[in-house]
Amino acid sequence: MIELGPLHHVAVAVPRIEETLPFFRDTLGLAPGAIRDLPDQRVRVVFLGDDRQRIELVQPLDPDTGVGRFVAERGRPALHHVCYVVDDLKGTLVRLERQGIELIDRAPRHGAEGDVAFGSR
Repeated sequence: MIELGPLHHVAVAVPRIEETLPFFRDTLGLAPGAIRDLPDQRVRVVFLGDDRQRIELVQPLDPDTGVGRFVAERGRPALHHVCYVVDDLKGTLVRLERQGIELIDRAPRHGAEGDVAFGSR
């Protein structure tokens, strides 16, 4: 069994942050942080909300990436991932792989707010 820590955020992949941001900010009242480009991941991101509830909007900067293809297939904002805090990310990846979970990342990589890794289920 994997021991999950608290939910860190829920991510929504979007075609363009600037077009989607007003709904989350103005309609839902979630305060946005700064919009940031992550060139190594070829995405633009913004976190909204506070410590109790956080949403990340993820915009692809390149259509030939996983996020780019995900957005192209849907053509609209859609749930992309759920992020949990874990104490030992490397060890968690090893345990997930042993349990037969398909991993996108076999080792942590740098994300918007520290090391991350993605799996698929």
